[in-house]
Amino acid sequence: MKITVCKDEHAFDVAAAWRIIGQMLTKPDAVIGLSTGQTTKNMHAIVSDIYSRYPFDTSRVTLFNVDELTNLPRSYAGCCYTMIREQIADPLGIPEERFIMPQTISVDYEAECRNFQKALEDRGGIDLQMLGLGYNGHIGINQPGTPFGSETWVSPMDPIFEARVRKETGVGPDHALGGLTLGVRTIMHAKHIILIAKGAHKAEMVEKMLRGPVTEDIPASVLQLHPNCEFLLDAEAAKYVMDLV
Repeated sequence: MKITVCKDEHAFDVAAAWRIIGQMLTKPDAVIGLSTGQTTKNMHAIVSDIYSRYPFDTSRVTLFNVDELTNLPRSYAGCCYTMIREQIADPLGIPEERFIMPQTISVDYEAECRNFQKALEDRGGIDLQMLGLGYNGHIGINQPGTPFGSETWVSPMDPIFEARVRKETGVGPDHALGGLTLGVRTIMHAKHIILIAKGAHKAEMVEKMLRGPVTEDIPASVLQLHPNCEFLLDAEAAKYVMDLV
């Protein structure tokens, strides 16, 4: 288990950005899984900025996001497709055929799940998966209680996030929402995983993830068992686990 602690938020963002760039430089046909949210926005901007000033070969890189909202149009700014395309895929010149994402609106989400997972497998599997850490320990949209054997599926949203999405989109409670996500088992098949977490508000969950038992109650705890997982933290998020570094 590798734990890297950065001195502050900026150092964390830069380090995470270079992990992504490094994978592209090391393996020009890399399949790279990203994650959206406040933790990743700055690092995506840094990757895009470095590429604009010092272009490198992205002609064979495949990008995807670990999860996506369901039953909402891609025009919604909070959709993962839209965020990843604007933040990093477009700036790096990644065309649609190498940007693998499920549809947000579908009449058959089970088929979307199968097709999404198969598209990644057909490209040789995931070389690098960047993962954020949810406030309740979720990874992707695999909420507490998700079986470790789960593959790509549509998960319920956590209530806090769902309430925010409904407020932003104006959809009512009769409109079903969810999150199509790589399952825990699928994530664990990635060749390299980097779990990223920053800020004091993540410190307690970081401690539970790293120091506590491996349990489905905290999905991120399973990463303790991955043979090639790095936990990349800033100093505030790492304050309760510095003895493990």
